[in-house]
Amino acid sequence: MFASAQSTAKNISIPDPAQKIQKVEMACGQCRFHLKGKGCKLAVKINGKAYFVDGAGIDDFGNAHQKDGFCKAIGMAKVQGKIINNRFIATYIKVLKPVGK
Repeated sequence: MFASAQSTAKNISIPDPAQKIQKVEMACGQCRFHLKGKGCKLAVKINGKAYFVDGAGIDDFGNAHQKDGFCKAIGMAKVQGKIINNRFIATYIKVLKPVGK
Protein backbone atom coordinates (compact mmCIF):
# COMPACT_ATOMS: atom_id res chain seq x y z
CA MET A 1 0.00 0.00 0.00
CA PHE A 2 1.27 3.49 -0.77
CA ALA A 3 0.06 6.81 0.55
CA SER A 4 -2.40 8.93 -1.38
CA ALA A 5 -4.41 12.02 -0.63
CA GLN A 6 -7.24 9.76 0.51
CA SER A 7 -4.99 7.48 2.63
CA THR A 8 -4.63 8.26 6.31
CA ALA A 9 -4.15 4.84 7.95
CA LYS A 10 -0.63 3.52 8.52
CA ASN A 11 -1.49 -0.16 8.10
CA ILE A 12 -4.93 -1.35 7.07
CA SER A 13 -3.81 -4.86 6.17
CA ILE A 14 -4.02 -6.32 9.69
CA PRO A 15 -7.49 -6.96 11.14
CA ASP A 16 -8.39 -6.19 14.73
CA PRO A 17 -9.53 -9.50 16.29
CA ALA A 18 -11.87 -7.55 18.58
CA GLN A 19 -13.81 -6.03 15.66
CA LYS A 20 -16.35 -7.63 13.35
CA ILE A 21 -15.24 -8.12 9.73
CA GLN A 22 -17.86 -7.17 7.13
CA LYS A 23 -18.00 -8.31 3.52
CA VAL A 24 -18.84 -5.33 1.29
CA GLU A 25 -18.89 -4.15 -2.29
CA MET A 26 -16.01 -1.79 -3.09
CA ALA A 27 -15.48 0.50 -6.10
CA CYS A 28 -15.11 4.09 -7.20
CA GLY A 29 -17.76 6.09 -5.39
CA GLN A 30 -18.36 8.43 -8.31
CA CYS A 31 -17.98 6.03 -11.27
CA ARG A 32 -19.74 2.94 -9.88
CA PHE A 33 -21.84 4.02 -6.88
CA HIS A 34 -22.89 7.44 -8.29
CA LEU A 35 -21.86 9.41 -5.21
CA LYS A 36 -21.37 13.15 -5.67
CA GLY A 37 -17.71 14.11 -5.62
CA LYS A 38 -14.76 15.45 -7.53
CA GLY A 39 -12.63 12.76 -9.08
CA CYS A 40 -12.31 9.06 -8.44
CA LYS A 41 -12.33 8.05 -4.78
CA LEU A 42 -12.68 4.69 -3.08
CA ALA A 43 -16.09 3.79 -1.67
CA VAL A 44 -17.82 0.85 -0.04
CA LYS A 45 -21.46 -0.19 -0.12
CA ILE A 46 -22.82 -1.40 3.21
CA ASN A 47 -26.44 -2.55 3.54
CA GLY A 48 -27.26 -0.99 0.18
CA LYS A 49 -25.79 2.46 0.97
CA ALA A 50 -22.49 3.74 -0.44
CA TYR A 51 -19.91 5.67 1.57
CA PHE A 52 -16.61 7.24 0.56
CA VAL A 53 -13.67 5.63 2.39
CA ASP A 54 -11.15 7.39 4.60
CA GLY A 55 -8.02 5.42 5.44
CA ALA A 56 -7.29 4.04 1.96
CA GLY A 57 -7.08 5.45 -1.55
CA ILE A 58 -8.56 4.07 -4.73
CA ASP A 59 -5.13 3.32 -6.25
CA ASP A 60 -3.83 1.62 -3.08
CA PHE A 61 -5.12 -1.67 -4.55
CA GLY A 62 -3.86 -1.26 -8.12
CA ASN A 63 -4.59 1.12 -10.98
CA ALA A 64 -8.24 2.11 -10.66
CA HIS A 65 -8.53 2.77 -14.40
CA GLN A 66 -7.34 -0.62 -15.68
CA LYS A 67 -10.08 -2.91 -17.06
CA ASP A 68 -10.54 -4.62 -13.69
CA GLY A 69 -9.79 -1.54 -11.55
CA PHE A 70 -12.27 0.03 -9.16
CA CYS A 71 -13.42 2.67 -11.68
CA LYS A 72 -14.35 -0.07 -14.15
CA ALA A 73 -15.47 -2.88 -11.82
CA ILE A 74 -17.22 -3.40 -8.51
CA GLY A 75 -15.21 -5.69 -6.29
CA MET A 76 -15.75 -7.44 -3.00
CA ALA A 77 -13.72 -6.78 0.13
CA LYS A 78 -13.57 -7.65 3.79
CA VAL A 79 -13.41 -4.52 5.93
CA GLN A 80 -13.40 -3.20 9.45
CA GLY A 81 -14.15 0.36 10.42
CA LYS A 82 -16.90 2.78 11.39
CA ILE A 83 -19.28 5.10 9.61
CA ILE A 84 -18.69 8.63 10.88
CA ASN A 85 -20.22 11.75 9.30
CA ASN A 86 -21.49 9.70 6.35
CA ARG A 87 -17.98 8.34 5.54
CA PHE A 88 -16.50 4.90 6.18
CA ILE A 89 -13.36 5.22 8.33
CA ALA A 90 -11.43 2.07 7.41
CA THR A 91 -9.10 0.30 9.82
CA TYR A 92 -8.79 -2.92 7.76
CA ILE A 93 -9.35 -3.74 4.09
CA LYS A 94 -8.71 -6.97 2.22
CA VAL A 95 -9.81 -6.97 -1.42
CA LEU A 96 -11.28 -10.33 -2.46
CA LYS A 97 -11.95 -10.03 -6.21
CA PRO A 98 -13.67 -7.88 -8.84
CA VAL A 99 -17.23 -8.98 -9.55
CA GLY A 100 -18.22 -6.89 -12.55
CA LYS A 101 -17.02 -4.72 -15.40
